[in-house]
Amino acid sequence: MRDTSITLKQLRYLVALADARHFRIAAEDCGIAQPSLSVQIQNLEDVLSARLVERHRSGVVLTPVGREVVARARRVLLDVQGILDVSTSSAQNLVGTIRLGVKPTLGPYLLPRVVETLHRQNPELKLYIREGAPHELERELTHGTHDLILAQLPVVSSELAVERLFREPVYLALAAEHPLAARDDIGSEDLQGLPILYLTPDYHLHDQVHALCEEFGAELVRDYEGTSLDALRQMVAMNIGATFLPALYAHSEIRGDGDVVTKTLRNRQVSRSIGLVWRKGAGRAPAYQAIARVIRKVVSEQYPMVVREG
Repeated sequence: MRDTSITLKQLRYLVALADARHFRIAAEDCGIAQPSLSVQIQNLEDVLSARLVERHRSGVVLTPVGREVVARARRVLLDVQGILDVSTSSAQNLVGTIRLGVKPTLGPYLLPRVVETLHRQNPELKLYIREGAPHELERELTHGTHDLILAQLPVVSSELAVERLFREPVYLALAAEHPLAARDDIGSEDLQGLPILYLTPDYHLHDQVHALCEEFGAELVRDYEGTSLDALRQMVAMNIGATFLPALYAHSEIRGDGDVVTKTLRNRQVSRSIGLVWRKGAGRAPAYQAIARVIRKVVSEQYPMVVREG
């Protein structure tokens, strides 16, 4: 009699292959040998009587049937994880493994103190952190790559729950030699015609800076898009243009006697809101809310310029 059973292992391997698009890389991600992964995928194809992937020397491509099966497999695996989460978690007892996605404009400047506090208070918690561009993080969250993400708000999706954490000031950054750098009283009117550097569209800060430039009459330097806050800071230091930098980054990376100075505007508060986001169907919402409380406590104790929310 023909075996028509599908295993969770096969679904996990198929999703890993869909993400990696290469048998060797997917096998490494799953911690198994490549031949073993190939056999499991072949067995799944036999059960379904359908070709799921096209095998090429350069990698694999999902067939139309394969794309549909992967989409359904992701939902099944998320539901299974939700069952496991419900049985192992509580708000007061953070245990097991949680995968946190964070953008590089925030994670390195906030998470070291947060992770230290979480580990000290919850030694049985394993927190795996992965950086990525904001829009990619949101997509990966819905696909189950992350359990929760730190994100700039708003995040609009009926499938996601949002816990507001804090509002972070965004400073005007200028070269130390810039004429405005010596002034303590800078208003939005002083930005009229000022060249502004900005991040690529992968970052929410890109859209925010664009809106600010339109509001203040500043001029975007369209010949250059930064790929990181460090890259922007270095360009500002060379007096190619000004930019806007988040407070946690500035607190960590800009010295008072350095080649870049930061300023707040007299008549316009510029800030960004940060929140913790997870799938509504996740079974660990109490645990995620406990992590949110730790983050709020850390920022209120360590960063007086940040406004706690929630």
